[in-house]
Amino acid sequence: MTFDATLTRINEGVQLHHQQGERAAARDLFAQVWDEIGGERGDALHVCVLAHAMADVQDDVRQELLWDERALAAADRLTDARVAESGVPLSVAGLYPSLHLNLAECHRRLGDLDRAREHLRQAEAGIDALGDDGYGKLIRDGLDRLTQQLAAG
Repeated sequence: MTFDATLTRINEGVQLHHQQGERAAARDLFAQVWDEIGGERGDALHVCVLAHAMADVQDDVRQELLWDERALAAADRLTDARVAESGVPLSVAGLYPSLHLNLAECHRRLGDLDRAREHLRQAEAGIDALGDDGYGKLIRDGLDRLTQQLAAG
């Protein structure tokens, strides 16, 4: 494992958002890092993690969806070796349930329930890649909530 300054900066933005409630500051930091890594052409791990985090600080669901789609496209370019090298404690397969959950939620909020259900199915199909830990529980709970919301219409 090597020290990854870019992932450290992305984590700083995540902390700004989740622990300090500074969505705008996090969004600004993420935008700086996005430019530094070369946008979508950057390292797939950096693009995936950054886009996943950037989606969470968007005020418009369409922008959130765009960032979530970027994260998914970057995950498709990732390898387990690259993820392991960075010290991220997941396989590439372990990223997909969360990515598809976020896409499903965006589509639900936009009223596209068919696409929401499709992403929900894809998230559920990959759930076995998650461990029996806090992260796995978080994603499983999110899938359960979304399933109930979609069932309610």
